[in-house]
Amino acid sequence: MRPFTEITDTARKNIQYVLTDIDDTLTHEGKLPAIAYEALERLHAAQISVIPITGRPAGWCDHFARMWPIDAIVGENGAFYFRYDPVAKKMIRRYWKSETEREEDQLKINQIKDEILIKIPRCAISTDQAYRESDLAVDFCEDVVRLPKAEIGKIVECFTNHGATAKISSIHVNGWYGNYNKLSMTRILFQEVFSSNLDDINEHIIFTGDSPNDAPMFSFFKNGTGVANIVDFEAEMENLPTWILSKKGGFGFAEMVDNLLKE
Repeated sequence: MRPFTEITDTARKNIQYVLTDIDDTLTHEGKLPAIAYEALERLHAAQISVIPITGRPAGWCDHFARMWPIDAIVGENGAFYFRYDPVAKKMIRRYWKSETEREEDQLKINQIKDEILIKIPRCAISTDQAYRESDLAVDFCEDVVRLPKAEIGKIVECFTNHGATAKISSIHVNGWYGNYNKLSMTRILFQEVFSSNLDDINEHIIFTGDSPNDAPMFSFFKNGTGVANIVDFEAEMENLPTWILSKKGGFGFAEMVDNLLKE
């Protein structure tokens, strides 16, 4: 990983889209710093499209898509994208799976949930689970005392032993049924909303993130960028970003935007 300050002026000026994780990338210690939200507004004013790519639930993503200065959002680690059309006053919701398939998946996931709570009693089901449509989020440090890595690994095993996909974020282990991730739904979003193939516009995109569930994005995007706290997960990362920022969380995101928009 190289310091983001080393990005060339040509590469910087080519950026037309900023994709970003939310937890511990836009936020810092569970809060959204004003400077990070201001950075989103500055990108919007500069006519650079902003698209959060997050593990957060559908209910939260509906709010973000309506209220934040963003162009769309990918949620639940690729289960869907939402885009609010302010002219039509309509929320466009595109899911990877049908409603029936999602309901069937929830029945299977609930069985895994019971097993996880028995085998790893110090974890908890995420408090945002009530607003999810496709996955199960198991909290290992957001509202509980941080679990050791061995116990986090046991949560992952509970999912994978039942044939489910499991990814670790900075706060949760997310599990779901389906062959999708953040990158696969981002591809669909760009095809359907921006009429673009990601392979053709890679150099025009920056992705910022901080944890293992961002690995598919880091492996693909040439300008993948980690906030400083990515070093906490460096040993577990399948793919590391090209660039790294000097500040953590939302302060690092604002640092990236400062560099991106400088004259």
